[in-house]
Amino acid sequence: MRIAVLQHVDFEGPGAIADWAASRRHDLAVVRLDRGDHLPTPESLDALVVMGGPMGVSDEGRFPWLRAEKQLLATVIAAEDRPVLGVCLGAQLIADVLGAPVTANPHREIGWLPIHWAPGARGVPAFAHVPSTSVVFHWHGDTFALPAGTIELASSEACRQQGFCTPGGRVVALQFHLEMRPQDVASLVESGQAELAEGGDHVQPAERLLREAPEHAAALRPLLETCLDAWIESGCR
Repeated sequence: MRIAVLQHVDFEGPGAIADWAASRRHDLAVVRLDRGDHLPTPESLDALVVMGGPMGVSDEGRFPWLRAEKQLLATVIAAEDRPVLGVCLGAQLIADVLGAPVTANPHREIGWLPIHWAPGARGVPAFAHVPSTSVVFHWHGDTFALPAGTIELASSEACRQQGFCTPGGRVVALQFHLEMRPQDVASLVESGQAELAEGGDHVQPAERLLREAPEHAAALRPLLETCLDAWIESGCR
């Protein structure tokens, strides 16, 4: 499978998604929009992954490529034959493209914190195996409403909507991160010192983020890979 990954900043790459793709012999190509890379054409990809970043979905004035990125997302989603995955900002962009509002969350959420999987998630092949709760990585201040016709996947204490997907699981949007490896967490911590210093009820200190990364990242790897295997198959049905 030819998987295109849209990356917006140095410190939020595909992480363990790239490791999974390599282990399955998928062809993964990272497109650095922040460096001026051209967007792929819909015909050149079999699956699309959209990563996170500190910008918002409406920041088209500062980041003009957001407009074209949304157009690509809308085209691939409408084609109904290619899997689409959005993580953090990527999830917010999918929600925006599907007509749901994206707004500031009441709380900033940063750290290794639990999500509660929604009962409906287990009816989707990619999430049929999830437990009742999982400790995942968060770094966001915005959230989205549930787009019409989608299935709610998860919630947390600080954020009501943590994910959604289309029926069958071809299009998946996750506000949280399953793909973080220890080195990816370290990159985020290094770039986000000012935000961490602001603190908050749902913001963990840098030393805890780094200390707990090996344990949580290892625990999440089987969950991530099982989800991705079923997600990539969704475009083949």
